[in-house]
Amino acid sequence: MKTTYLLILLLIAGRLSAQENSIQAIASQKAGQIEAKTIEWRRYFHQNPELSNREFETGKKIAEHLRKLGLEVQTGVAKTGVVGILKGGKKGPVVALRADIDALPVTERTGLPFASKVVTEYNGVETGVMHACGHDTHIAILLSVAEVLSSMKKDVPGTVKFIFQPAEEGAPPGEEGGAGLMVKEGVLKDPAPEVIFGLHISAGTPVGHINYKPGGAMAASDRFTIKVKGQQAHGSTPWGGVDPVVVSAQIINGLQTIISRQTELTKEAAVLTVGVIKGGVRFNIIPEEVELTGTIRTLDTEMQEMIHEKVRLTATKIAESAGATAQVDIEKIVPVTYNDPDLTSKMVPTLERVAGKENVHLVNAVTGAEDFSYFQKEIPGLYIFVGGRAPESGEPAVNLGGHHTPDFVIDESGMLTGVKALLNLTLDYMEMNK
Repeated sequence: MKTTYLLILLLIAGRLSAQENSIQAIASQKAGQIEAKTIEWRRYFHQNPELSNREFETGKKIAEHLRKLGLEVQTGVAKTGVVGILKGGKKGPVVALRADIDALPVTERTGLPFASKVVTEYNGVETGVMHACGHDTHIAILLSVAEVLSSMKKDVPGTVKFIFQPAEEGAPPGEEGGAGLMVKEGVLKDPAPEVIFGLHISAGTPVGHINYKPGGAMAASDRFTIKVKGQQAHGSTPWGGVDPVVVSAQIINGLQTIISRQTELTKEAAVLTVGVIKGGVRFNIIPEEVELTGTIRTLDTEMQEMIHEKVRLTATKIAESAGATAQVDIEKIVPVTYNDPDLTSKMVPTLERVAGKENVHLVNAVTGAEDFSYFQKEIPGLYIFVGGRAPESGEPAVNLGGHHTPDFVIDESGMLTGVKALLNLTLDYMEMNK
């Protein structure tokens, strides 16, 4: 009996030792050892933010570090993007990892000692520049993953393609950029990755937690413009013309019923918002034309097409009923961020091992958009959300500085979970498919 008991103990000890010495465990340990570097990199990029398609110094800094690690480096991808390729010492699949690198035209007021003081001109207006969405942390996380994996290169069973992507927030007017341009330029070729992983830090999710959703995780983003043309008249005699202002108001009300009365919201969420109204030059002149601009957010491609058709029908028919005309233009900006269900299912145990099962949450989709979706249109991908809110803050998420605001803050301890998540997703996928 004692012999049997001893054998069981030895087996358990052997298994624990094997787990502790696995490539995944070693990678996670190394991530903890360079956490100070991760924070240092994040603070550098936070102090030196650059807008979309203008990430020149950001790209140089990233490329410089990747070259020091011995990676094959490509620069100028999609204007300012950087790609690093690490070929592991063992045969296995190609896995892509992505971080976005651009900042926003937001004037920071966090009071942090490393706050951005950069000022520039955007759309003809002087503004501050700030990493107000956490892309600085994404860069630091992916640089850390590159450092860890390069330090254990001989044991990596495959190839890793590190994609540092510019212009996630959208290229300036009249320019191309972002993930779509990267794909067009062949970033998913030579070598061609089998899968791609990405993440976003979240100011509203506690540090140490990871959120995910299979299928549509973030919405497609479309821009619509409706030009309502009437007949100009004096404000005192509206019957002498056709008032496009009133027609536009009716169109705006009509558009809301597309979502509230014509869309099957039990299937997926959808949003339609008019954000800009332009028309008129003087208080007592009925203008000839009014222009409406807005966004459509959908999580299902069939619903997306249906809503587009309803927008056209609603606007043109309401205008026609008043003797006006409406020209509707809809531009598809970003597709649905679609997490491959099979890939997600296979990788959830990895996330649970990294963060603890109780800290990994299946969540509802969000109606924000993310151009990581362009990569997912080409190959299976998984995009996760990593907590960045201090658990001891005691503040509800709604009271904290939200994304895209001057008060946006991130607890830097949350980055370690992101580093470990990308390391383990990469290595686990390679082990499963070598």
